[in-house]
Amino acid sequence: MSDPHVCARCAQKGPTCCQLDPGNEEFCFPLSEMERDRILKELAGDEGAFAQQANTDGFVENLHKLFPGEQQAVDKLFPGTKFHIRLAVDEQGRCRLLGPEGCRLPREARPYYCRLFPFWFAGGKLNVFAASRCLLQREARTRLRMLALVGESDKRLKELYGRLRLAWGLAPRKGLPGIDKCHRKKS
Repeated sequence: MSDPHVCARCAQKGPTCCQLDPGNEEFCFPLSEMERDRILKELAGDEGAFAQQANTDGFVENLHKLFPGEQQAVDKLFPGTKFHIRLAVDEQGRCRLLGPEGCRLPREARPYYCRLFPFWFAGGKLNVFAASRCLLQREARTRLRMLALVGESDKRLKELYGRLRLAWGLAPRKGLPGIDKCHRKKS
């Protein structure tokens, strides 16, 4: 039985994955232009949801960890002398799109990273980030139960991960067998 409101309940209890410790904004996941445009459309052009962030060494190193073996591609996408766009946060580090009942964006308009979290792919396998703030992890405790609780599947998450990669210009099937088939169907 899925519980699509687990993230909303988490937002009510706080803190959530949608909140950074103040001063750690550089580690907020970047947005692709496609994601930014999709969010802008949903927010009727409100630019206040975004912030420009320098590509710091720590930020790039964090992306190297998320995309192992793709350091050159990451370095090309996020050169140290440039900036990227991320979601804006308030003084407490909370995403400006986080309301008392969760994200103000409909699921399909949210950034791919947000839709994937706390799941991520590494070595072609679905993994779960260790996130002490995640109510989903605290309630479900196992990956399979977590998937069931949010009504997701490995296949759907592979597709989202592939879309995230494509949005950044990374090869869609790198480290993820069969992902190219998902994209051919959806393209």
